Amino acid sequence: MGQHSLSSRIFDSVIIVGITLYAAVCILPFIHIVAGSFTTGAELLRKGFVLIPSEYSLDAYRYIFSTSTLIRSMGVTVYVTVVGTVLNVVFTALLAYPLARKDVAGRGFVLKMVLFTMLFSGGMIPSFLLVKQLGLLNSLWSLMLPGLVGAFILIILKSFFQQMPDSIEESAKIDGANDLQILYKIVLPLSMPAIATISLFYAVAHWNTFMQAVLYLNNSELWPIQVLLRQIILMSSGNFGDSGVMDEGAMPPAQTVKMAVIVVATVPILLVYPFLQKHFTKGVMLGSVKG
Repeated sequence: MGQHSLSSRIFDSVIIVGITLYAAVCILPFIHIVAGSFTTGAELLRKGFVLIPSEYSLDAYRYIFSTSTLIRSMGVTVYVTVVGTVLNVVFTALLAYPLARKDVAGRGFVLKMVLFTMLFSGGMIPSFLLVKQLGLLNSLWSLMLPGLVGAFILIILKSFFQQMPDSIEESAKIDGANDLQILYKIVLPLSMPAIATISLFYAVAHWNTFMQAVLYLNNSELWPIQVLLRQIILMSSGNFGDSGVMDEGAMPPAQTVKMAVIVVATVPILLVYPFLQKHFTKGVMLGSVKG
């Protein structure tokens, strides 16, 4: 018994050490990025790798926040992320629910069409022509409508809906509920873990949108944060860029600006995760069905 307990403790210790080392490998680069954004260019050049700055400086953040351009761009990204995610979740749920029901006619054909889009796409030029013909160029709708329903996420949500007992829907129909009432009052509340997961997928995609904005938006006032930050990096590196985006005076070292840009673009979306984390582990059917 004692030997078994000793071997178990050794095994647990090895697992803990391994996980700790793996976590350190993952977190140290991000700590370096954050620390490097708050240090001076001279210290960063001298040390190369900084975890705790000895010379603190906010020059990089003063530079990227020197005008209202970044605040406006951040507002555009927040708007696209919030509105786009809500539209994505609503329309994905509206399509996934009927596809999850076996009594819906034509569901097999529609599902095959969805799977087809996962394997083949029109490409960049046909997509651009479609957006242009729809009159969405230089509009924030061009960042939200083309990818309104993600095929892979749709299949995930459909599979999740299929796992629900038929008795829940049958009981609701006996009480006089229609399909939409069943979806929004019963199915979706019980599917919060899945809804939270796909919402995070969609939100991260909208927050990181870059190529669509470059293709569809010519007006710099509509640029999301990722496009603007790219321009800031180009300017700080001495490369081409929109000179009207930022004030080029008193420009800090390019390396610290790049790190500050990464922090500004990453931290806001990271702060969303703690609010959704509780839904990832919550039981879907907890308390809904007995026996």
